[in-house]
Amino acid sequence: MKLYYKPGASSLAPHIALHAAGLNFELEKVDTATKITETGADYLGVTAKGYVPALKLASGDILTEAPAILQYIADQNPSSKLAGEAGTLERTRVQEHLNFVSSELHKAYAPFFGKTPLSADERAKIEEGVAKRLSLYETHLSDGRKFLTGDRFTVADAYFFVVVNWSGFVEFDLKKWPNIVAYMERTAKLPAIQEAMKAEGLLN
Repeated sequence: MKLYYKPGASSLAPHIALHAAGLNFELEKVDTATKITETGADYLGVTAKGYVPALKLASGDILTEAPAILQYIADQNPSSKLAGEAGTLERTRVQEHLNFVSSELHKAYAPFFGKTPLSADERAKIEEGVAKRLSLYETHLSDGRKFLTGDRFTVADAYFFVVVNWSGFVEFDLKKWPNIVAYMERTAKLPAIQEAMKAEGLLN
């Protein structure tokens, strides 16, 4: 398998999952502005969507969209228990979080990364949207659970961690959400996350 990625982008989530699942894979960095990969290939020839992640399978098939890729990775090594078995409540909870992170949390952070500078009013509105969604997870984590679905790290955690980690890049302070801060601190120490972030040049 080959993962097409941009350092720190949502593609970091499947990168983490690949390590957590113990799978063999290659990496190819993408300049999403020019749509050229680090080997000089036209990324639009890989996926017409032009954004990361994309996962090229041994068959030559290309998978896109982080939630789909994450579940596919989890299923390549069921013993890693990164998503739970199909048809179980555990699996459905993982899917529930993947969908919310994709459609709500990721979407809420996205305007921070626009091409034009934000006005104070625009930034305040974006921060309000992010805060609303983070507050839901602050409550969700208030029962002492270690990860999103309980005591086991899943692909939902990989995605949630990556998106919330963007807070540091956009100078969005998480201190109002102590449960999330604690979650981020303990999750950041996981070997799969450390390995993926180091490979992408995000950690020394």
